[in-house]
Amino acid sequence: MTKDKNEVVEHLADMELGQEGVVSKKEEVLSKKDSAFKEAIKEEKAPQKRWYIVHTYSGHENKVKVNLQKRIEYMNMADKIFRIEVPQKTVTKMKDGKKIEREEKIFPGYVLVEMIMDDDSWYLVRHTAGVTKFAGDGKKPIPAKESEIKRIIHKTQNQVTKVELDVKAGDKVRIISGPFSEFIGDITEVYPDKSKLRAMVSIFGRETPVELEYKQIQKI
Repeated sequence: MTKDKNEVVEHLADMELGQEGVVSKKEEVLSKKDSAFKEAIKEEKAPQKRWYIVHTYSGHENKVKVNLQKRIEYMNMADKIFRIEVPQKTVTKMKDGKKIEREEKIFPGYVLVEMIMDDDSWYLVRHTAGVTKFAGDGKKPIPAKESEIKRIIHKTQNQVTKVELDVKAGDKVRIISGPFSEFIGDITEVYPDKSKLRAMVSIFGRETPVELEYKQIQKI
């Protein structure tokens, strides 16, 4: 009986250890799940980089960009402020039959900044020379929609060069290329969106309307 009793006692002890082991294992699994959950919540609450629209003094957009880049480097904020964009397009003007190219702001008075918004990054941008404020409700900067920023940047990178000419209806022009080269014409209509115009040209004593591209004429 003593032997049987001892075996029973040992068996019960093993069962208790087994139960403790199971409980311990469950606690370990729950602990890991809890840690993973807390980590996920922490990541969700962590500030994300977003695009913000910054108002600047008119004509100071590029200066603001340069000043921001210098301050970011000086204050070691490259881990919070990433990209600065001044959306521009190339405009070609015709003067005396020659092309003159220049960059033109798509949104004068605005600069786009990709950043993680916190007190430090806000202070750096807001107190950069030339910056007047963030776009928002006055108290809290409001991030721009990602789709809008992508559309603006895409437009900037895939722009079609626009040609401008300082002419209007009634001006006289000399045609410098094409089948009517060397003829003089009087402008009747101007189509800036197409970089074209219509002029009346005297051909064999008869006024004839012709359509011309900006690059084909020279203002007299």
